[in-house]
This record gives sequence, structure tokens and C-alpha cells, in this order.
Amino acid sequence: MAEGAALRAVRGCLAAFPGEARELGWTESVPYLDRPPSPLEFYREWVSPNKPCIIQNAISHWPALKKWTLAYLREVVGPKVVSVAVTPNGYADAVFQDRFVMPEERQMPFMDFLDIVEKKVTSPNVFYVQKQCSNLTEEFPELVCDVQPDIPWMSEALGKKPDAVNFWLGESAAVTSLHKDHYENLYCVISGEKHFLLHPPSDRPFIPYELYQPATYHVSEDGSFEIVGEKTADKVPWIPLDPLNPDLERYPEYAQAKSLKCTVKAGEMLYLPSLWFHHVQQSHGCIAVNYWYDMEYDLKYSYYQLLDCLTEAVKVL
Repeated sequence: MAEGAALRAVRGCLAAFPGEARELGWTESVPYLDRPPSPLEFYREWVSPNKPCIIQNAISHWPALKKWTLAYLREVVGPKVVSVAVTPNGYADAVFQDRFVMPEERQMPFMDFLDIVEKKVTSPNVFYVQKQCSNLTEEFPELVCDVQPDIPWMSEALGKKPDAVNFWLGESAAVTSLHKDHYENLYCVISGEKHFLLHPPSDRPFIPYELYQPATYHVSEDGSFEIVGEKTADKVPWIPLDPLNPDLERYPEYAQAKSLKCTVKAGEMLYLPSLWFHHVQQSHGCIAVNYWYDMEYDLKYSYYQLLDCLTEAVKVL
């Protein structure tokens, strides 16, 4: 009886915690800054309290804002072979048919990829340049001079350089499923728009995770996709829920979560704090660059781990 009362108390605390956190720190919408902050201001007002914001006029001096048309990218990068994520449905790194399915990583000439984006060539599949191992510096070094290798005020605020600088370009059907990262993320839109749905880390009790066998899309001889499982790999914890169309019968707790939605337009920068859950869509042909700075694994990280462990523990009791 005492154990049952204790379990109910823990569940009650977990259910109340997200609302209490929102009252202390989160606004109803993502705030805008009309200029880039000083390193001290940014750390004090945004990084330390783990709050997102959209920063205007932070990249207005980048040549990329004027130069990066698809015609320019075709001229500068041209036939160079790059990594392109290809899926039949636009969902790379997402749960499908009860598995965690990763995209086919196709090596193809960049100009062939642009032909698909510009509809010069039709394909039933969805193509997205999204390799996240600092692909801007590794695969597109000729473009770095049009942006910056790091964001100076962010590097000074955190006392480190970014772990990765990534280049993103793809079709409107390409979707990033709900997940979190262990990075302080500065996401800069060069052209088009990115649509973010966000949840703070404190919403973890309402966000479901399950374990899935990893798999990868492979193209068969007839051009269709098959899902090939990686049977020897460990299962991957991932969020099975689509926040735009949640299955509340299966995941009723998500009804208590409160998302923040924002659109990041060309010339704007989103600060996406570490451990924030995010789901991303985009306009067709949207071009973006983001900077991943490793988070501090401090007491806040330990508190999140405790929240995560308690959320999982009460599911099995």
C-alpha cells in the first residue's frame, strides 16, 4: 500500500512538473531579438536559462544571403559528388513500420540533386542534403567563405568553437521527426523558411519514447525501396509520435504537452537550446546553415537525466 502511494506521488510530481517549469520560464511564443546580443547577454539571458529565441540582423552581413541562389550553387559546387539522404516518404531518421529507419545515403553529383529540387527531373522519392557531420566544411568547403566558420559572439559566450557546421537544402516533403540534441544550436536560414515545433525538456513526462530496431532504406533493382534491418545493432530509443497529428489514444499523455511553434525566415537565426525537442518542416528549396556547439554536461543535464529515468520507471511499475 505504501509503495502504491509513493508511486502515485511520483506520477503526480511528474505530471505537475512541466506546468511549473512553464510558469517559471517559458513564454507562449518564441521571443525575437532585433540584433545579435553580446556574449555575456546571450549567455545570461538565453543559454543559462535554456530559452530559445529568434535573432534578427545576426547574419545580414553574410554574402550567402545575396549569393546563394540555386544557379550560384550549381556554378560553384557543380558536378561534385555529395551525400544526399533519399527516402520514399520524406522521413529520414524516423519510426516507420515499427523500426527506426534511416535514409539511403546516396552519393550523387550536386547538379543532379539540384535538377530534382528544381523539378527539371522528376522522382517519386524525396531528396535532402542533410548529412550532419559538419558537411558544410567537409563536403562544401567552397561555400564557407560566404558564411562564417563559427559565430564569434556564441564562441566567446561558450568558450569553444562549434563541433559541426551543417548545410541543409531539400524538398518541402522532407521532414525532421521530433527529437532532441545535446547541442546548443544556432540555425540560420539563408533562403526560404523553416517551420519548427518545439517542446522544452521539461515536457519529457508527456513525450513518449520506445525502443526500435535500426534499419536503413535500400533501393532494389526495380527502383523501389526496401527496409533492411540492422539485426546486430542495439535498439534505438526514439519518439514514435507525430506532433502534428498525434495518436492520443495510444499516447494520451501528449495531450498535456504544450508546444511552441515558430517560423524562421531568410536572414533570421534561431537559437535552439540543448535538449529541446524539435520537429522541423521547410519550404521547397530552403537553404540553411546551422552551428552545433557541444552542451555543458552540468547539473542541468543531470536533472534532465533524472527526469528521463523517472518518466521511464513509472511506465513499467
